Amino acid sequence: MQQTSPGRRSVLTGLGALAAAGTLGVGASGCAAPTGAGSGRTRLRYWHLFGGGDGVNMQAMLDAYRASHPGIELEASTLQWGPPYYTKLGMAGAGGRAPEVAVLHLARLPGFAPRRLLDPFDLGMLADAGISAEDFPEDLWRRGTVDGRQYAVPLDTHPAVLYHNTEICEKAGLLDRDGQLKPIQGVKEFTDALRAAKEVTGQPGLVTETLGSNTTGPWQLFATFYSQTGRSILSPRADRITIDDTKALEVLTFMQALTAEGLAVRRVDYNGGIGVFSAGRTGFLINGEWEVSTFKTTGLPFSMSRIPNLFGRASVFADSHTFVLPHQSGRGGASNAAAHAFVAWMLGHSVDWAKGGHVPAYLPTLEEPGYLGLRPQSAYRSVIDEVALDPEAWFSGSASALELELGAVFSGVLTGSRTPQNALTETRKRLRRLIDTPPPFGAAV
Repeated sequence: MQQTSPGRRSVLTGLGALAAAGTLGVGASGCAAPTGAGSGRTRLRYWHLFGGGDGVNMQAMLDAYRASHPGIELEASTLQWGPPYYTKLGMAGAGGRAPEVAVLHLARLPGFAPRRLLDPFDLGMLADAGISAEDFPEDLWRRGTVDGRQYAVPLDTHPAVLYHNTEICEKAGLLDRDGQLKPIQGVKEFTDALRAAKEVTGQPGLVTETLGSNTTGPWQLFATFYSQTGRSILSPRADRITIDDTKALEVLTFMQALTAEGLAVRRVDYNGGIGVFSAGRTGFLINGEWEVSTFKTTGLPFSMSRIPNLFGRASVFADSHTFVLPHQSGRGGASNAAAHAFVAWMLGHSVDWAKGGHVPAYLPTLEEPGYLGLRPQSAYRSVIDEVALDPEAWFSGSASALELELGAVFSGVLTGSRTPQNALTETRKRLRRLIDTPPPFGAAV
């Protein structure tokens, strides 16, 4: 998930307002067609939101697909990341005039599948292509299921990870004899490691996004550590707030102490954090694994590992890129068969996708020598079974109202403008407002 421009937000206010605002945009017109016009080939339209390094890897995969499928006329469109993408995808599905296949963040699914914006996969067609539920982590597959039908097939999971500068960590005595980061568990061991790195550089040991226009990084940090307590923020139906105040305050107090005690950079936006770590000014960075390509390009001496278990469980915030079938009036025929086969092909070639840092969700890929040989990308693959996705609510998911609203609240905790108690009180207010807001694409059906 390329997220180098996190300041993206759009408040969805309903189909009429979206249409009036002219947000339908590229590729949302035209009914499904079984063949390319006059070509004799099956037409397959694919929407995605991958830019930057992700976009380069995706383009390479699509080029390989085209080369091996001369009978398919693949039309791939890269649309604007974040809320604009989901506005266009929702509008296209609502009108039944959508592409054959698209990408959707898994945590976004509750806002789409129950509202006739997506079509379910034909599990028989997937099985014919060699794909079944057993090929995926149970929870990721389950999150793609609504009312017994499969609406999303996972391509990956993209967790937050702990980057470390190997030269700084070696000087700080934090590496073992094999040059790997020594195991860290619990708040004390983690803060001791940050202090050791700080002694080497004279600067805070950790950098992570703390502020910025429409920042989501502080939410992801809180979501990681709060998930490790085993508690939830919303009920399964997303109609009640279930925050454990004691646990939430424990996490928020820890987050504030990181910056207050000079262990983490207090004021830094997303790109600034990348710059600080790239310049070798700090020993550790917490960010998404998708920045691996950035640091490989710069030649920085670094490696990656899972975020340590500080609060009892080894879980970590993540989302998952999935393939979905946007709703088409009269979906079927050769183009629908091509969409199912395309998804299977992409999963079977997801070693190439993993080069950008994402952990493949297709379990056979995790055992392939080509994947195991990717370093440091394969080092944190065990996280696949312990990821913590956003709550199952229409207003959650990547760059969603939940992430943006709570990211702004927790930013104040890190920068010192809010106390942990103030942040908790405000979190409850904002969650209540989100719960009470009608879904922009109508009630579930």
